[in-house]
Amino acid sequence: MEQKKRTTIVLFSGDYDKAMAAYIIANGAAAYDHEVTIFHTFWGLNALRKEANIPVKKGFLEKMFGGMMPRGADKMGLSKMNFGGFGPKMIKKVMKKHNAMPLPDLIELAQEQDVKLVACTMTMDLLGLQKEELLEEIEYAGVAAYLGDAEDGNVNLFI
Repeated sequence: MEQKKRTTIVLFSGDYDKAMAAYIIANGAAAYDHEVTIFHTFWGLNALRKEANIPVKKGFLEKMFGGMMPRGADKMGLSKMNFGGFGPKMIKKVMKKHNAMPLPDLIELAQEQDVKLVACTMTMDLLGLQKEELLEEIEYAGVAAYLGDAEDGNVNLFI
């Protein structure tokens, strides 16, 4: 019996376009019957943040990080041509014109396709993010769990 192919992606970037690329690849791999894991760490965790301001108890630095980081996938900036938020508005308009899925929809599709979305617990601790602030139905793990998934991976990407 042939073993299922495995794709793992480390999403380190908090840029809208790079997160889109990660999710497009993940959804494509899932459609080709790969087991897919996206390990969100550092700024990539912003793709998993809820848009609503969730009241949780935090220290001063954690509040600062939370206030400076975008809240949710749709609020992430572009890696190039951000222009103070005007760039993302332009790219989203072009995407809509061409019927391309926006990032929040790509994340939802990934969840529907059983892509394993993992939040890095060490980074959550460093940035003061709490489970209540992140999307439902995701997993929480450290680097050892990612390495376990990646060890047998056919495709391993760092974005």
